[in-house]
Amino acid sequence: AWLMSFRRQAPIVDDALLQSYTENLVYRLVETSQLMERRLEIVLVDNQTINAFAVPGGIVGIHTGLIAKAQNEAQFSSVIAHELAHLSQRHFSRGIEAQKKSSAATMAGLLGGLVMIAAGAPDAGMGAIMGGQAAAQDSQLSYSRAHEQEADRVGMQNLAASGMDPGGAAGMFTVMQRESRNYGARPPEFLLTHPLTEKRIADASNRAAQYPKRIYTDNAEFQLMRARVELSFIDDSEKAVQHFENKRKKGGRYAVAAQYGWVLALTRNGQFDEAKKLIKPMRSYAPHNLVYALAEANIEIESGSYDKAITRLQYALDFSPGSHPITMYLAEAYYRAGYFGDAEKLLKAHSRVKRMDAHLWYMLAEVQGKTGNILGLHQSRAEYFYLNGAMNQALQQLELALPKAKDNVTYERIQNRMVYFKNVARALGQL
Repeated sequence: AWLMSFRRQAPIVDDALLQSYTENLVYRLVETSQLMERRLEIVLVDNQTINAFAVPGGIVGIHTGLIAKAQNEAQFSSVIAHELAHLSQRHFSRGIEAQKKSSAATMAGLLGGLVMIAAGAPDAGMGAIMGGQAAAQDSQLSYSRAHEQEADRVGMQNLAASGMDPGGAAGMFTVMQRESRNYGARPPEFLLTHPLTEKRIADASNRAAQYPKRIYTDNAEFQLMRARVELSFIDDSEKAVQHFENKRKKGGRYAVAAQYGWVLALTRNGQFDEAKKLIKPMRSYAPHNLVYALAEANIEIESGSYDKAITRLQYALDFSPGSHPITMYLAEAYYRAGYFGDAEKLLKAHSRVKRMDAHLWYMLAEVQGKTGNILGLHQSRAEYFYLNGAMNQALQQLELALPKAKDNVTYERIQNRMVYFKNVARALGQL
């Protein structure tokens, strides 16, 4: 219910490739964490500020600004590992359990605050969070010093256990300290709930030094994801092209990622021939790199070479069955090419695996509208509204679907779903 409400109000990122990368990284950290309940929902927020949060119930939220500001995957992962540690040690849950009557107010304050922060109003957001805390008396989002120290220690243990550089935590703290100077009186949102001190940075450095010395290499895919995020922050397509071209000419350790960002910017700006020239050597060097393959397929989709893209993506899906980004790119290619039946078949099968992906249900509804599957259209729209916490609209769609059921089994399934949606609506206070 909390996640539904957050999705409905916050600017959520719709990027299957970035979502897949982040989910895989979080699950890698979860495998070595102390979390007993490992069913998590990862939500990416379109916001340029540094922030991440973990909410009781297994919701992990990450601002894209955190990806952009982290210099390597270990730094990015250190923040996620820290938040997972708060969950595994049940820091927030223990506080609200002691105040059962006020836990709803606490969670409501947390929701309202994080939505405001995500929407670009950090001061009001922190006020809402603190208001929720006041209502809950002893419960805290601004964790105690002991909780923060424990999350730092457990998070670093998890980071090292997953094979990543434990020094990433101190590195990320240094990045955040530098960013806080740029923000002046208003530091990054993450620091408002996780105060940063020189002692904390020193403790992280000293703790990391206790781990066995070894050489760590950064994951090149993280730098490519940084480029995707960086592009999303530049609205002017021509400026984006110039930005990544300049970065590529500078060379250095980020040159490959800059060239990838340049390819994406050129594609977005309709400069398809230039984009093809740049992606060709990257594909030749790493022919099995999924990120590059999808960039090439995207050029073909945007330039109208749908059949080429479809052939390429079908081949990729044969090698990676069930891949979320490949599936969504292929569905887009089918849709653009007018192969609506193929798109519907593909998305219906994928919806059984990714039931919590709101954009998938939205896209499936659009496709079903084209195929004339009105029953499916209403059911898919219902799932989309449900995932966004708009229960009245979800129920309206099922009411429209019910008379179109062609057999008793379908009719009963829709009725059962309506009962479930009504229970959710009551829990959300919408009925």
